[in-house]
Amino acid sequence: MRDITTLINHKDKPKKSERTLRAIQRVGQAVSGAVGRFVAVGEAIAVENEELKEEMGLACFEARRAGNAIAQLTDVSTLEQPESDERSTVFSDRTAMVKAARMLLSSVTKVLVLADRIVIKQIITSRNKVLVTLDQLERVTTFQEFVQIFSQFGNEMVEFAHLTGDRQNDLKDEKKKARMAAARAVLEKCTMMLLTASKTCLRHPDCESARINKDAVFQRMRYALEQVIEIVTDSRPGGEAQSVLPISLYTGIKDFKGKVEGLRESLYHVSVESLSAQLEALLEQMEDFTDSPYTHHEQREGLLQLCSLARQDTHTLIAAWTQAQSAKATEATEEVELAILKACQSVCELRKELHKIAVGRATELLKQHSEHLALHALKAGGGEGNLEAVAEYARTLSEQKEQLVETCRLLCHVSGTEPLEITCIHAEETFHVIGPQIISAAQTLALHPSSKIAKENLDVFCEAWESQLCDMAVLLREINDVFEGRRGDKKTYLSLPRPGKHSANLKTAKAAKLDSEEQSTIAKLGLELRLLTSDVDSEVERWEDQEHDIARHSQTISSMAYSMYLFTRGEGLLKTTLDLFHQAEILSEQGFQLCSHLHTFATQLVDDDKAVILSETEKLAASSQQLQMGAKTPVHGKSATFLKVEQSIQNTKGVMTVVVFLLPVCNKLLKKHKSERNSLGSPQDWRDKQLPTPLREEALNGKSSNGFGVKSLEQHMAGLTFLESK
Repeated sequence: MRDITTLINHKDKPKKSERTLRAIQRVGQAVSGAVGRFVAVGEAIAVENEELKEEMGLACFEARRAGNAIAQLTDVSTLEQPESDERSTVFSDRTAMVKAARMLLSSVTKVLVLADRIVIKQIITSRNKVLVTLDQLERVTTFQEFVQIFSQFGNEMVEFAHLTGDRQNDLKDEKKKARMAAARAVLEKCTMMLLTASKTCLRHPDCESARINKDAVFQRMRYALEQVIEIVTDSRPGGEAQSVLPISLYTGIKDFKGKVEGLRESLYHVSVESLSAQLEALLEQMEDFTDSPYTHHEQREGLLQLCSLARQDTHTLIAAWTQAQSAKATEATEEVELAILKACQSVCELRKELHKIAVGRATELLKQHSEHLALHALKAGGGEGNLEAVAEYARTLSEQKEQLVETCRLLCHVSGTEPLEITCIHAEETFHVIGPQIISAAQTLALHPSSKIAKENLDVFCEAWESQLCDMAVLLREINDVFEGRRGDKKTYLSLPRPGKHSANLKTAKAAKLDSEEQSTIAKLGLELRLLTSDVDSEVERWEDQEHDIARHSQTISSMAYSMYLFTRGEGLLKTTLDLFHQAEILSEQGFQLCSHLHTFATQLVDDDKAVILSETEKLAASSQQLQMGAKTPVHGKSATFLKVEQSIQNTKGVMTVVVFLLPVCNKLLKKHKSERNSLGSPQDWRDKQLPTPLREEALNGKSSNGFGVKSLEQHMAGLTFLESK
């Protein structure tokens, strides 16, 4: 595209230098060659797709003809011949160049549209094959038949996973991308559930709870498959319009505030009635918070007071606004300006309180359920054949499910972006569905306590519940980041490099996207990186002062590493390998800053503890240096780029491993420091008192003390389904 623009916009000069002539000819040849390669791909696609062969062939023919025309118009080698040569060139006939360029762009666009139709058709065809095999799986009556059909089903799901993964990467609409990610996550988890639920039903064909458990999995898989098709075809079954997300309180407040501030530009661009009605609709939505049985009384009273204040300030604004209109004012008066500020401030305070309630409730729930007591009790009761115990803890789990569903609904209101709203809805649906499935699996085990397959089935559903709680913790962090302006374009380390920074990389590296096989390899590596970010987040949660420099910089490094993990999934804001390398550079800088804070902290410690911190700080500095040097090293070629990506993630893991070890050690020493400082006469007395610091082997190996450490990659991959590797 840039080459074509260059050809059209070249400067007309009476005399062209030899260098200019040759440059124009090279550009024309480059365009023609690129078109030729593009057309070759299009023609190959046409051969494989008979129904679009004619249309694709015509589009390719037009593109090739336009490319040849551009090559002829830029062939300036004969310009030195006598003037009698009237052959058209880019200099003598700019109109012909514009016409050829338009034909080229039109035909290339048509080829791309046709290719897109073919991709959509491939996804639909793949889905249809999966559905047919799914129906066969649902009707099998013997293990032998099940194994045979499930093998075919697995191959078809692998194909579907690759197609939908590529499609997700190509989507430009972040909302669609989030919906696709949610649907694929359901298919990922349901694949293992389908295996164990079906085996359990085959082993215990007369068990009603086993049948209910299996039916729910099949139903959810079919629903997720339909969702994927809705996204890729941009429609719903029966030609219905695409579903629209309900307006969240965050969006409603943002729109209301925008209209209020718009009065500064024009007092007449919106009616009094519409503004008042919008506020009342907004306050009516507050019922999701005020009517929730899980909202504390004090919080409910505080919300109602803020609602009353917002209504009062809006009425004051309307009065001042009406008065200004009556006076035929052409711009906002001083009274209107003051009323605008008050109205905006009151709704902002309301938004802050909503965020505080929703996030606080979610944090509280995650802490309550971190030990998964209800799940352990259900497993124990089922294994003992104790139906009464299973019934009792089923009620407990159902209550937890309702709390989590309600909390996800509240988080949706304050999430701040449409992709996060979709993730909240996905979490809500997941808890709503998996809760009853765990109960039915536990009931089956209680009826057949010696059944190994029934026990395995319950374990799979419990793991899915625990996984969703982990995902909810990540979601909570992202919502906080958006609220505090630490995500998206506002956060330097997540945005693309600013002009003038990291210029060396910009000159020597080329952005590239990984192919499916490379993406799969990197995804397996990225899984351990994600586990490390979870460990860091868990350790930071244990700090009383989470704004402490060490905790804060560790959290920042974790957020950067998580965005690199998303890259390994083909998701997130890092789209190309160049983005990843820039992110690695900035992460290394944060690592050096954390080293500085650790050195300061070490000066407060006694000798043995100081030596431990300084030793680990040296490791962190070395890992950060290795990461920075690797990210800055220029590479050429696809293979070298892939190796650099792999090394960048490995080096990031090295940084994160040290951070995971340092956080609990520093937290413990900091608490001890404060305690001793309060009880002893001077800080020096504390320094003179030795504090033994037992170093556990799992900590030195990069494992955290909370039981959610990084196991070997092979252990994690053993339970990983194919969709995780996308």
